[in-house]
Amino acid sequence: MTRDEALKELGRIAHERAFGGYFASDTLIRVGLDALLAGVESESLAMLAGLGRNEELEAPDLFEQVLYELGLDVEVPADARAARWALAYWIAGQMVEGSLDPAVGAFRIWRDVALDFEYPDTLQPLVMCAHTLGAWDENWDVPVEKLKNDAVEAAAHFLSQQPPAEHD
Repeated sequence: MTRDEALKELGRIAHERAFGGYFASDTLIRVGLDALLAGVESESLAMLAGLGRNEELEAPDLFEQVLYELGLDVEVPADARAARWALAYWIAGQMVEGSLDPAVGAFRIWRDVALDFEYPDTLQPLVMCAHTLGAWDENWDVPVEKLKNDAVEAAAHFLSQQPPAEHD
């Protein structure tokens, strides 16, 4: 793993945690160790990476300290609605940059955002992609890669629209 890849993984986990995702202490310690071995430097990173089994309860706080030291901490809007939109934009960005499988991303936008907002028009293309990808099987005339490309295009279009604070 390169330093950039390690930083990207730390950032991904930071976002997932900020939006309510859970990572066990052993995962946070392993990611810390991977980052340390990849050349990432932070005062708290060595402490996180060196935690033993009986110290795992310290991992979440140390992980947050590492994120702060590296400038990777994530600010989620306090308003629940704005936070959901921020999640949709972050997931769509992951899809477009290729770090999240388009089928997974479209499904998460449908499940974690569109459903809460009663399917707003701006998310309809991604919801349709999620449904189509979820129903796809090898007997279809359309290859799954074409459907995934459609989901990435829908995500890119969504990203080009107005910021989440302006959505209904």
